[in-house]
Amino acid sequence: MDGLDDVFGDIFSGVDAVVLFGPSGSYYERFSSIDDVDVIVVGTENVVSAETFVELPLEFEDVTERIAFGLEGALEQGIIEDGDVLACATSVFSDGIDTVSRVRADADSKMGIYDLFSRSRADPEVIKAVLELAVELGKKGQKGKPVGALFVVGDAGKVMNKSRPLSYNPFEKSHVHVGDPIVSVMLKEFSRLDGAFVISDSGKIVSAYRYLEPSAEGVDIPKGLGARHMAGGAITRDTNAIAIALSESDGMVRAFKGGELLIEVDPEAY
Repeated sequence: MDGLDDVFGDIFSGVDAVVLFGPSGSYYERFSSIDDVDVIVVGTENVVSAETFVELPLEFEDVTERIAFGLEGALEQGIIEDGDVLACATSVFSDGIDTVSRVRADADSKMGIYDLFSRSRADPEVIKAVLELAVELGKKGQKGKPVGALFVVGDAGKVMNKSRPLSYNPFEKSHVHVGDPIVSVMLKEFSRLDGAFVISDSGKIVSAYRYLEPSAEGVDIPKGLGARHMAGGAITRDTNAIAIALSESDGMVRAFKGGELLIEVDPEAY
């Protein structure tokens, strides 16, 4: 009769590397002392001074998102390769590592989310808050009706210089930040009107109702997307901002950076 080691040993059998998410120093040392095992550490800080490290820009409470982000980062950095089999050890029920998953790296499933969070000028928490706001708007709409919206995050000074007001700016003299529950309600209400929201690197809402005026020449966006997405793509090519657009027609949330479409998110599946 098989013992536990025989059954659960299959999790580690033939793996190309062990990926430790936020390990303690002693836990890391136990794995790093094992011969012929590549150890990758993923976390918000490299507190164990690991030789191979992937930085998380923020804490992911959802374990699936945490692992997916870490593996995407490892693929981006060339630490792992498409098809590699990995034993991912992370915490689910306690502060320490208590769960191991066997995962195969899949380059085709990359969402672009690592590039969006880790290589952007804006604070990752701000990007996350705006992305979640757009997703919530996509799910609920405005008073039950689909709405479109465009949020430009980061490099606010340049964005303001490459845009003009369509109406009064309700945030001109305010010091409110995205992520505040009351502000989220305000943004949802204002989203039914034309123009983009401009948000600073730190999350301060700089303006609403901005008409973006960058040149769209050379910006390549998927067919079927309209002026809102073209403007979002173009402003990110001409500045260090990212743009998060909610489509009124298909309800999808799309993020642009460097003039390119990085991710597409279906709010109903988020």
